[in-house]
Formats: sequence, structure tokens, C-alpha cells
Amino acid sequence: MQRVFLFQNEDNELDGIHIDNVGKKILKEHLLTRRTASFEWYPDFDLCSFNWYDINSPETDTERILIYFSRKDLLVYCENADTQVRMTNFFGSENKNTERQLHDFLVGLLACDMDYIDNYEDLITDTEDIGISSHSQDYMLKIQEYRKELLRLKRYYTQLQVICDGLLDNANNLICEDGLIHFNIVHNRIDRCHAAVLNLQDYVMQMRETYQSQIDIEQNELMKVFTLITTLFLPLSLMVGWYGMNFHNMPELSSPWGYPVFIIISIGISLGLILYFKKKKWF
Repeated sequence: MQRVFLFQNEDNELDGIHIDNVGKKILKEHLLTRRTASFEWYPDFDLCSFNWYDINSPETDTERILIYFSRKDLLVYCENADTQVRMTNFFGSENKNTERQLHDFLVGLLACDMDYIDNYEDLITDTEDIGISSHSQDYMLKIQEYRKELLRLKRYYTQLQVICDGLLDNANNLICEDGLIHFNIVHNRIDRCHAAVLNLQDYVMQMRETYQSQIDIEQNELMKVFTLITTLFLPLSLMVGWYGMNFHNMPELSSPWGYPVFIIISIGISLGLILYFKKKKWF
């Protein structure tokens, strides 16, 4: 039997599954607490739980999904009616056994994920080109947004990896040899999605470091200009301070040529420093 239920209806649905009272007690406890490890196996069934992230929805919140899998039953519990409908669409034909139905369910979850990741990579690349060329103020905000999105995807695929690892271990022999081959293909697909997300995380981190390095370079250039200006006027400040002491025995103060000579020397020092800076290619 393959069914999709809501969490709040667990009391009315447990009587319809083919497990003993101990198994029902375990399942009911997990349904009530909703605190389940990603994968738990028991002699007659497996429990899988993960936070589903719908890549086709504009919402960024995840929804808790609990899967009960045995030879006779495949039950999926979710949090709301909309998710219930979407979970039902992931299943294949009801004529298949529960093992094949679970496989089709996982394949349905991953149907468009790689395309989404590829499109997201194009979006990140376009943002990088625009941000570096235009120095957009919201560039860092977009980088933070990408980091959060990739972190959600990473957590999502990590949970699916744990589930597939548990299914492939097949400790309770619920899956046949041919089924293990099919689940291994699903596991490889999840691994590729997870690896692609990790690569994008590294790429976004490099984007952030590159942008920060560019800002540092621009700030260094600005400080360089301020330093050159300060150096240019430093000798003039020394001369002003020197002749501003107004001692009586300073002949330059009473000379009729003192002021013109001071101006000529100041201009000469400034031009000399400018030529020196240009020779050193400091500006």
C-alpha cells in the first residue's frame, strides 16, 4: 500500500498498515515528536526523515517529511495539504512493489534539481560579471543570499545522502539485489547534486574574496594619493613653521627679496617632488 498522509491525521491512519503493535508504537512516537534521524532501520521497516526543500517554489522554508517503508507499505507523512498533493505526484504506478515505488519517489524528488543547480550557476556567474564591472552596492547582499540558498541545498542533499546510505546498507533485507542497483543510481545522482552545490559554495566564496580584494586595492590607491599629497606639502609645512618663529635676527624676514625667494623655493621643491614621484611611477 502506498499512501500520503498529513502529520495531524496519524491517529486515524495507523490501523491500516501491516506492522505489529511495537512497530506502530515506534511510528506513532516519531509522528508525534517529529524528531527523527534521517534514517533508522528496524527488523521489518525503515524510517526516513528529511526537510524537503522545494526548488520549484519561491518559498525558502523547508517542510518535514517522514517516510515509512516496509515490504507491504510505503507511507509518506507531510505537514500540509499542498505538500501532500505534490508528494503524491512523485509516486509511480501503484502496481509496483513498495521498493520500486520508493525508488520512483526519490527520483521524482530529484527530477529537476540538476537543471536548477545549473541555472543557479548561470545566475551567480552573471551577478559576478555585473557586480565587478558596475560596483553595485547590493553585490554583497546577493552573495549572502546565494550563500544561504546553497547552504539550504547542501543540508537537503546531505539528508538524502544519509537516507540512501541506509537503504543501500539494507540491514533488514527489505531491498532485493536489483533494487540496490537502482538505489545506487539514485545515490550517485544525489552525490552529483551535492558536489555541484559544494563547488558553487567555493565559487561564491571566491567571488566574495575577489570583490573584497578589489575594494582593498581601491582603498589602497586612495590612501596612496593622500600619502603623496601629504609628502608633497610636508617640506612646505617645515619651511612655514621655520620662518613662522619670528626671531629678530632672521635676515630673510627683513630682506625685500625674502618673500619672492620663499615662493620660488616652495615651487621648486613641489616641482622637484612631483618629478621624483613620476620617475618612480608612484602616480
